[in-house]
Amino acid sequence: MTSKAWFLYLLECANGSYYAGITTDVQSRFEAHQSGKGARYTRANPPVRIVGQAAYPDRSAASKAEWELKQLPRDAKPGFFENIA
Repeated sequence: MTSKAWFLYLLECANGSYYAGITTDVQSRFEAHQSGKGARYTRANPPVRIVGQAAYPDRSAASKAEWELKQLPRDAKPGFFENIA
């Protein structure tokens, strides 16, 4: 049984805010957010671009990374993905 990678992603919304989440398919999830079928936050603040993404071996690791990303100040969030090996 092969496990599918999980991804942490960061979106920039039309109002200039960021939205972070995890998924197994970043492009599909981005399209869902854009069409209003994603999270409640992105229904009110549609995303305009994917700022960054990183792969993790499982959902648990991706969730931990999401929590770490959300603890950062706004201006440091895009740089989070530069520090991932």
